[in-house]
Amino acid sequence: MRLIGIFVVLAAALLVPATADAEPEPEPEPGQYYLSFSAAYADYDEDRNAEDDVDLLQLGVGRALNERWNLEAIVQFAETDNLAEEEHLGVGFDAQRVFARSSWFSPYVHAGLGVFRINPLLGSSDTGAMYSAGLGFYADLFSSDVALKGEWRHRWETASSSTLGDDLFSLGLQFPFGESGKDSDGDGVKDTIDRCPNTPPGRQVDASGCELDSDGDGVTDFADRCPDTPRGVTVDSRGCPLDSDGDGVSDDRDACPNTVAGAAVDERGCELDSDGDGVVDRIDECPNTREGAQVDVRGCEIREEIVLRGVNFESNSDRLLPGAERVLDDVAASLGKYPGIRVEVGGHTDSDGAEAYNEGLSERRASTVRDYLESKGIARNRMTVRGYGESQPIADNATAQGKAQNRRVVLRILER
Repeated sequence: MRLIGIFVVLAAALLVPATADAEPEPEPEPGQYYLSFSAAYADYDEDRNAEDDVDLLQLGVGRALNERWNLEAIVQFAETDNLAEEEHLGVGFDAQRVFARSSWFSPYVHAGLGVFRINPLLGSSDTGAMYSAGLGFYADLFSSDVALKGEWRHRWETASSSTLGDDLFSLGLQFPFGESGKDSDGDGVKDTIDRCPNTPPGRQVDASGCELDSDGDGVTDFADRCPDTPRGVTVDSRGCPLDSDGDGVSDDRDACPNTVAGAAVDERGCELDSDGDGVVDRIDECPNTREGAQVDVRGCEIREEIVLRGVNFESNSDRLLPGAERVLDDVAASLGKYPGIRVEVGGHTDSDGAEAYNEGLSERRASTVRDYLESKGIARNRMTVRGYGESQPIADNATAQGKAQNRRVVLRILER
């Protein structure tokens, strides 16, 4: 019987199932205490003259010192069925070497020493030393922290007239209690209070076990390439303030957040305007405008009289030719910048045709320009219309080229 029992416990202790990584862990975590209660079948030494039976109770109070070792205080009590009807009391300490503590099945070996006392029904009590060694296992029970504890213990005691050895096969339950000292991710914060239990090795953490984020931008210091971001600033995955338009100025400092890609900008994220005329260098066709001058949308100074080149009409008609709208759109934008400017829209023709007819045609063409500018938001009361006909030529009407120059619409500044 003794050999069969030893073989069973050895097999259970040494064969760890393939599901060893299951949770929760049956063993107490390092730093925790535990209680155990077991009943044992005693295979007594033949010289004891006692009947082998399940007549022993064992209580234990222990602590998991670290991942490998438990220290346990034990108390054993039994009433033997022999002629002397003895009561046995053993008190001692065990050291347990635990294997696979993190597994649902955790075998161990143990050795211990203590004091053994025999109280016979008749006669005097005897006290001696107690030594023990053996194998055991803990197994997760009902997927909880409660563990099933099985153990084989060979016990020697010297309280009898000669040293006797008993084999004890016990089965019971173990209950952990107290705060765990386990730190699974090695960050210095115990698992019981670690809010970030899988921190990579070597990272700095706060008191709750989470990686530091000194500037509070949501990116940990380890990954943060911009560690001093001001509070409240939106950042990218590297912890740097966003730069939505890619101009090199972060959104929190960018006064011009929609800069055209590739444009040169100042420290505020706005396109450069070297001459300060309100037209950025990228589109300024007159980059050295004098200080304080009023300019059009191309960045060129608005003169007293402006010929609207490109504003052409169908022959003997006040209907605009294609392409004129683009020029007039720029004129409207320029006038929109300076709401105080009043202009005269003057129409001119060449000398072909009757003088009276040309004067009327030129006025109708000027009116067409005014009406277009009004449709683009320029107030009608800022514009007057006049038809000059052929009275103010700027080129020789004897040539086709001269006539083309004389057919024109001119803006004249009346008031700035």
